[in-house]
Amino acid sequence: MRIARFSIDGNVAFGAVEGDKPDELVLDIIKGIPFADFELSGTKVPLNKVRLLPPVLPNKVVAFGRNYAEHAKELGNEVPDAPFAFFKPSTSVTGPGDPIQYPSFSSELHHEAELAVVIGRMCREVPRERVKDVILGYTCANDVTARDVQKREKQWARAKGFDSSCPLGPWVETDLDPADLTIQCTVNGQQRQLGRTSEMIHSIEDLIVNITEAMTLLPGDVILTGTPAGVGPLNVGDEVAVTIEGIGTLTNKVIKRG
Repeated sequence: MRIARFSIDGNVAFGAVEGDKPDELVLDIIKGIPFADFELSGTKVPLNKVRLLPPVLPNKVVAFGRNYAEHAKELGNEVPDAPFAFFKPSTSVTGPGDPIQYPSFSSELHHEAELAVVIGRMCREVPRERVKDVILGYTCANDVTARDVQKREKQWARAKGFDSSCPLGPWVETDLDPADLTIQCTVNGQQRQLGRTSEMIHSIEDLIVNITEAMTLLPGDVILTGTPAGVGPLNVGDEVAVTIEGIGTLTNKVIKRG
């Protein structure tokens, strides 16, 4: 099931996306929220009549860096022996079609296409064999990074946590095997990144076991699983699109902040 979060006539709701052709997609409005038992209302609205929002509003976004060997190599970094985590605040999250605001304190903004895992239930100290039980589904993410700031500051809070630095969407796909999916990023229609989730150094199971040893994850929290090689610059006016096999495409345009 594809679960979207959207607004229509000033109201916000979740809906199940139905249909195959992009211009014929409809939303069957969900009674309740997708983190508990829910029913479809049978009330349907065309997707092109609503505004898609970030598919979830996470309490926290836990991101894992250098989880693809070629990406670590292209930036001159060593591959970490264990998962390497950092955080993006909830205020960094933005939705499909929303602008990425180029921060005033940076002159080198980069795209990073990633598979995002959406947590479906409160959990901690999750054993490997139970990881699938705590996952609601998967969506596309762009870990937008102020690369120059990342290089000169020891902490990554500003470089990766500024407002609009975490586009998510277009929806959550709940029925998907994430083991070997194509991840692609284009800028103005030109391919920049192309990789597969099978190239991850540490699997999704590794990442969730690792982080839940330390902290509790809540429904709607998001795990970013790393980016394949090919990261590169974004400029004001660029349109960046992240496409993941079996999920869809997340598109955002870069604008000048302020």
